Amino acid sequence: MRVSLFTRIPSRDPAPPGLRRMRLLATFMLVAMAAVFFATRAIGPVHPAIGFIRAFAEAAMVGGLADWFAVTALFRHPLGLPIPHTAIIPRNKDRIGATLAQFLRDNFLTPSVVARRMRRVDVAGAAGRWLANPPQGGRGRIGAGASRLAADILESLDQERLGGMVKGAVAGRLRATEVSPLFGQALTAAIASDRHVPLLDGMIRWAARTLDGNEHLIRQMVHAKSGGIMRWTGLDETLANKIIDGLEKLILEMAEDPDHPMRAKAEEGLTRLAHDLQHKPELRQKVEAFKMELTENPALQRWIDGIWEQGRAALLRVARDPEKALAGRMGETLRQFGETIQRDPALARTINRFARRAAVGAAADYGDGIVRLVSDTIQGWDARTITGRLENAVGQDLQYIRINGTLVGGLVGVTIHAADMLL
Repeated sequence: MRVSLFTRIPSRDPAPPGLRRMRLLATFMLVAMAAVFFATRAIGPVHPAIGFIRAFAEAAMVGGLADWFAVTALFRHPLGLPIPHTAIIPRNKDRIGATLAQFLRDNFLTPSVVARRMRRVDVAGAAGRWLANPPQGGRGRIGAGASRLAADILESLDQERLGGMVKGAVAGRLRATEVSPLFGQALTAAIASDRHVPLLDGMIRWAARTLDGNEHLIRQMVHAKSGGIMRWTGLDETLANKIIDGLEKLILEMAEDPDHPMRAKAEEGLTRLAHDLQHKPELRQKVEAFKMELTENPALQRWIDGIWEQGRAALLRVARDPEKALAGRMGETLRQFGETIQRDPALARTINRFARRAAVGAAADYGDGIVRLVSDTIQGWDARTITGRLENAVGQDLQYIRINGTLVGGLVGVTIHAADMLL
């Protein structure tokens, strides 16, 4: 069942048991003091102690009544009488909502405040420790709750709209990213660390398979280009065999000898390609044109659709059963990543900087929206709703004020009575 943020909350929440008990206790004390007062008044001055008891009960009754009036006036009109400056919260509901929203904006959602607080938060350290040593038993109550919430959100969202947004974002990001320099930088880094060697080996194996599968084409080409005498003498076949044998020998030597001159030429070509991909405008334009054609290809759109569906299914599996999903290779990868975060200060600083910028950006972009959400939500509640919510939240402590007022009032009454007798 979906619940909107602006769904009207029931007009009156039942009071929690603790609040009801404290309210009954405070009322009982007030009624008891009134009973004691009238009883001692009826008995008369038969003993000096009666005066102290009556003074205590009288002052306690006054103090309890005054605090009952003060506490009740916060939430409603005492005894239903429209006394001025009572029912403070219902009458000022909108102003309370606006003030609370502004308080959140000024103290929590200002980019400078968020940035200052985020500098003291080690997001990378906490994430690294949690990933490296996840809590036992379902990764803790927080993890289990977060998993259930994530699964509910994924299942409740409009998949067509969400999928379209994700796929559109992926395609838009691909269109906006200039891939030629990225390819060039990746190729340069691979050559610097000899990670291009498997690429060369793969190209050599591909050349060997291509030659083996196209020998007949070479023979046809040599036969077509040869003169009549060569064809009559069979020299064209001999020449074709020599060409094929020479190519096979060259490919074999390149595969076996890492220092073969042809491999060196190929490496020079890869180095030049890496440089041109980054610095040659003509090549970069060709790569970008090819990329744009590729993004418009229906086959790529179907591939992105498949990636989205696989990703969503994987997220749902992880959310529904995080222990099972993260117990295998994914869990080991996350644990290694957590250990890497703890060992690598540069990576930790990068993650913390990203988290800080994300939080500051969210505060800058959505702070006003959050403030309006809080203010509009509170203004959308009826007076009884907000009164009941606040009374249930702080009412138990307010009943202590009534109890303390009764006791303190009684002690003050005894003190005044004692002072009156002494004087």
